[in-house]
Amino acid sequence: MLLSHSKLAFNSFNSTIRYWWRHLIQSSIISRKLTSATGSSTIGLLDEIPINPEYSTYKRYNASQLANRTTPPKCVQMLVRDFIDDSLYNPNYGYFSKQAIIFSPEKEIEFNKIKDNLEFMNLVAKMYKQHEVPLDVTNKVSRQVWHTSTELFKPWYGYAIAKYVVTEYKLSGSPSHDLIIYELGAGNATLMRNVLDYIQKFEPSIYKRTRYKIVEISSKLAERQLQNQSIQNNKNIHDCVEIINKSIFDWDELVADRCYIFAFEVLDNFAHDLIRYDCISEKPYQAVVIIDDKGDFEEIYEPVTDPLIMRYLALRSRTLYKTPVLQNRFFRQLRNKLPFSPNMTSPEFIPTKELLFLEILKDYFPQHRLIISDFYKLPDTIRGIDAPVVQTRYEDTMVPCSTFMVSPGWFDIFFPTNFELLRDIYRLVCHSGTAEENIRILSQRDFLKRYADLERTKTKSGENPMLVYYENVKFLLS
Repeated sequence: MLLSHSKLAFNSFNSTIRYWWRHLIQSSIISRKLTSATGSSTIGLLDEIPINPEYSTYKRYNASQLANRTTPPKCVQMLVRDFIDDSLYNPNYGYFSKQAIIFSPEKEIEFNKIKDNLEFMNLVAKMYKQHEVPLDVTNKVSRQVWHTSTELFKPWYGYAIAKYVVTEYKLSGSPSHDLIIYELGAGNATLMRNVLDYIQKFEPSIYKRTRYKIVEISSKLAERQLQNQSIQNNKNIHDCVEIINKSIFDWDELVADRCYIFAFEVLDNFAHDLIRYDCISEKPYQAVVIIDDKGDFEEIYEPVTDPLIMRYLALRSRTLYKTPVLQNRFFRQLRNKLPFSPNMTSPEFIPTKELLFLEILKDYFPQHRLIISDFYKLPDTIRGIDAPVVQTRYEDTMVPCSTFMVSPGWFDIFFPTNFELLRDIYRLVCHSGTAEENIRILSQRDFLKRYADLERTKTKSGENPMLVYYENVKFLLS
């Protein structure tokens, strides 16, 4: 774990030099080309380093312009967010189109019959392995499978969400409006079923006025959600559900009604942009991914001109957030006097698609209430501030990568969320910066302690897996 400069004590000039020499070795020195084993490389443009002149002839594309392609592009330029977006969401070769599968136990886990957390872990590992085996393919690259709180702790996790929503709905004071819920990226539709089952069972009068709409970008997942809703093991079929197969970023219809927006483990896969700053002037530069005629990647930098990046940086400057890469200006100036010093700071990933999402909420869902649940920290991230985890599964082993520039469609790329900064940006975008607006941030543990029936997920030993696992998850509630 890297320490911020302010936490380091220096007793002599020599210790300062030793620290910065170690820092230089660890840093990406932009004045030279760095090539990785994956065929990707990094080039800096601040010092007019020569690059392949052919790159200037490459057309710049965004992810939407590549949506109809059946194979990854070559001889193109892309902003980092478009490269990541295309890698994850391209309808033909994107990760979520062909690789991703959400693990779901066939039966609900009977926690009261389990000895303790260790037995729960072993049980999940066994079920997970049984689920993986049929998915293996002959080329050793296996289908990507992951699990969520919704699936492991069904129905009790979904019941907790439902209890929160119903409580807030009632607090609006004998509401005359319907209870309308929009869920983004519903996966197997498990949360939808659990939420509606709870409302139907415990709040039948509210259930009669409930409408549940799933907004799903993946056609395959939308089809699976429809099938799951139709059969549902011959149990209740909720006829108040509508599945909308489109991206929330393509939303163009005004929803004037009061509504709740669910975004559970959605923000982590929102594409980010990558920026670095000039070490002396602190001017930001945006990263561009070059894909050459062989399909290899290079990362170059240019002055920030993208309107979305500019909007995000302008909004962020109105908050109290200060990027760690621009802290301790004195030491950066000192470092710049050393030989072979980098001319740009370490990389920083900024959640530009997250900003687009907030702008859509403001423009098309003016009376929404927002419920976000996601990771606020992640292990094994690549280098950089708010950097993602990039990983794939090979021969039944999850393999982390050191760069986001990987073959589109075969790798999951997911980011941590800075919830405190998200709250401040959300307040500026959707609530005109009004500090009085009640926007809460809770750990998942604290949320569940308030709204979940914890007796249902307690083991014989008294341990509660639902409180212990996913401790790196927070909630934002507006």
